[in-house]
Amino acid sequence: MRRWLPALALALVFAVPVAAAESDLDLVALPGGLTWIGDAEGGPDEALHQVEVAPFHLMRHEVTNRQFGAFVAATGHRTDAEKHGGGFVWPGRWVWRKGADWRHPRGPGSHIDGRDDHPVVQVSQNDALAFCAFHGLRLPSEAEWVHAARGVDQRRFAWGDEPPTQSGERRTNFGTVKCCALDASDGYEHTAPVGAFPAGRSPFGLEDMTGSVWEWTSIIENGEVIIKGGGFGNNPDGLRIGLRHDNPPDTPLDMVGIRCAASAF
Repeated sequence: MRRWLPALALALVFAVPVAAAESDLDLVALPGGLTWIGDAEGGPDEALHQVEVAPFHLMRHEVTNRQFGAFVAATGHRTDAEKHGGGFVWPGRWVWRKGADWRHPRGPGSHIDGRDDHPVVQVSQNDALAFCAFHGLRLPSEAEWVHAARGVDQRRFAWGDEPPTQSGERRTNFGTVKCCALDASDGYEHTAPVGAFPAGRSPFGLEDMTGSVWEWTSIIENGEVIIKGGGFGNNPDGLRIGLRHDNPPDTPLDMVGIRCAASAF
């Protein structure tokens, strides 16, 4: 039984949108407070504990292809995938694909035409840091990300404790219930437009915190960056808020994207 705290009602009152300076990024102001990190039913690195989080801002949506394209056009930024000549794709297991980059998420023959409002992928943490810094922002810490996803209780997913299903009301874009294949039964085999699953919003009204694509944080442990949230190829266990996964900071993948943060203004 997880504890639901009365403070959640107060937290919702203060989740108000803030316009990002000189950009179309939609930042939400989040109150600080104690938040639960980990998962009572999770693995050894998911010990449940509380930490204090200061007030901060976080993008309502993941960074889209359109937003990243505008950044590239303004700066000439060359992504790690373009420098490496490829990136990792998920057809059911991680495979290196030559020619994969943010414009061609699954390699030659794939494209983002007509997908301006889908989350950008094949971006490394280095690319994420560059995008956020261009807008005067930063990546969230793991504690900030968790606070934004779960609020003040111990819920396992952004909407609550019930795992997503492949029928009925759809709460997120994810893979098969049995680990871990792609699934198009929700209308999207890979990425979906940001905000396509309003039933999956977090307590603060943030979109796609559970599922869609994993998101880079600012936390590096043993040379690896903690990523959070799960993605379109994961089963429900892979979408848990408490789950901690990691990747090298220069590694682009087709299931990992960006959400920028800022300290309180």
